[in-house]
Amino acid sequence: MLESIINPKRIERGPVKMFFVGLLFATLSLLIVHWACSSDFVLSQYSGMIVVTFCVMFSFPYLYFLIKQEEREDEMVEGFRGVWGVHKDAIFAFMWLFLGFIVAFSAGNIIIQDENLFNAQLQTYCMINEPGNIDSCIARSSPDSLNIQTGAVTKELRLLSIIENNVYVMIFTLLFSLIFGAGAIFILAWNASVIASAIGIFTKYELSQLPFGIFRYMIHGVPEIAAYFVTALAGGILGTGIIRRHLKEGRFLRILENCVILIFIGILFLIFGAVIEVYFTPIFFN
Repeated sequence: MLESIINPKRIERGPVKMFFVGLLFATLSLLIVHWACSSDFVLSQYSGMIVVTFCVMFSFPYLYFLIKQEEREDEMVEGFRGVWGVHKDAIFAFMWLFLGFIVAFSAGNIIIQDENLFNAQLQTYCMINEPGNIDSCIARSSPDSLNIQTGAVTKELRLLSIIENNVYVMIFTLLFSLIFGAGAIFILAWNASVIASAIGIFTKYELSQLPFGIFRYMIHGVPEIAAYFVTALAGGILGTGIIRRHLKEGRFLRILENCVILIFIGILFLIFGAVIEVYFTPIFFN
């Protein structure tokens, strides 16, 4: 019903509209899960994953439409500049969607302060930041506790750890989008919810600090998430090209070449984001 009220075809005429689409879908996901699962002993333990699942269900028609549209345009261009020129609007649309997810998830996490609503995301945050002390990190980072600390590691090790983790996410994004088309939205919605959990911890669950927290994570988050969206776009275009053109047609080789260019662009974004996170973000934020 939502795709009938908010027509996906209108999105291509205004990428910024995707911010409000993401804001709406993430908010609806939070409210539904909070009302339906908070009082259920079993479902409440999986609330973090159910929130992401609802968000994916709402968003799937929009990403499917965009990927199909981009695959048609991809047949007409070649080369680095041509590929970027054709696909940059779709990438910006994805970014606005993701930002809508983050704002809604972060605000909902701070306002509702349901420790089960982002339970899986909190575990992921602690696994990345304190892999040897996960239980203690979870206890200190929940909405009921404001004593937040992080382990100390060298910048070089942290850089390698971040790049390694992000490359894994990038690979799964490519596989999901290649196999399921718009299926990569699951990886992207999951990452938005993990970032929202980190923002809640950083702001100590104070709503007045929300803009500051979003800014802190978006400094390096923008290029990293752009890398995932570029990868998702490449996988989706390649998968659609295989179905529509098969492997024997000459146009498929052009699509394959353009997808390799997109993945290369994604890797550049990924490295750039990791460098910012390790060497520049700590200068402005403790």
